Amino acid sequence: MIVLGVESSCDETGLALYDTERGLLAHALHSQIAMHQEYGGVVPELASRDHIRRTLPLFHQTLQQAAMTQEQIDAIAYTQGPGLAGALLVGASFACGLGMALDKPLLGVHHLEGHLLSPLLASTPPEFPFVALLVSGGHTQLMRVDGVGQYTLLGETLDDAAGEAFDKSAKLLGLPYPGGAAISLLAEQGNPAIHQFPRPMLHSKDFNFSFSGLKTAVLTAVKKYPEPISDTDKANVARGFVDAIIDVLTAKCISALKQTGLKRLVIAGGVGANRQLRTALNAAAARKRFQVFYPELEFCTDNGAMIAFAGAMRLKKNPALATRDYGFNVRPRWPLHELSAA
Repeated sequence: MIVLGVESSCDETGLALYDTERGLLAHALHSQIAMHQEYGGVVPELASRDHIRRTLPLFHQTLQQAAMTQEQIDAIAYTQGPGLAGALLVGASFACGLGMALDKPLLGVHHLEGHLLSPLLASTPPEFPFVALLVSGGHTQLMRVDGVGQYTLLGETLDDAAGEAFDKSAKLLGLPYPGGAAISLLAEQGNPAIHQFPRPMLHSKDFNFSFSGLKTAVLTAVKKYPEPISDTDKANVARGFVDAIIDVLTAKCISALKQTGLKRLVIAGGVGANRQLRTALNAAAARKRFQVFYPELEFCTDNGAMIAFAGAMRLKKNPALATRDYGFNVRPRWPLHELSAA
């Protein structure tokens, strides 16, 4: 079965073709980062308009890369939510219109399930069950995953997501948008002894997170320096921030594995590409004797491949999930635990 995946939840337009027999056939992606940099963040109206411009050309590019015709597609999976309403509507309208034109079945996919399952696209995928850390600009959650659609929420952020804290702290340091990668790179030049920022909820005895206070600690530290703050001082603040957030994420993952008794940890979402996080978790895995799995770097951020794969996995287990009801709707807010098992 060949599934077309369409992703348009925020500021990346992604399309991909996944075959349940041969694996990923092709994928194409356009990022809007350059467009939104001028505004210091994603502008929803601009994001929606750019999705309109990009979707069809990327669809043709994906078909050409796979050496296929559109008639060979068996089903279409699209991101139904969560995300920006206008951006979601672009992908949904394209998927439903194409499905009606080709008389192909459709499946609305949960964006976070796409991220959660993306490490299974790797050459050495994890086996179920496992603990998953879903960590991105909009979400920070620890989940127990027993199968496709079988997710138990262990804990989540009570305020800012980890990726959001990265971006906002980077902005406080005057770094360009998106700031997550920039502040991590800058932190490598910093002295870890200068700033010992708090580790929020590190000893809370649960699996919840809170990063708004850490962001405030960064703001307080920055204000203590004379303006303009030097590059050295910026690097030291960045190092203190990154060390704090990585310590919390690592400790919570270890605790979740201990409580569940599982030995496999999966990292998903944009922050999963962070080098400091990967280094810390790999070191912890060696000490604590567990396995840790990551998506390929190209699949850490939003992409069509993860949507095609998640759709294919659900349809493979239950073909009846597909529909030919082409009157689409989207779900900008959609808790992951509301998903049913495939």
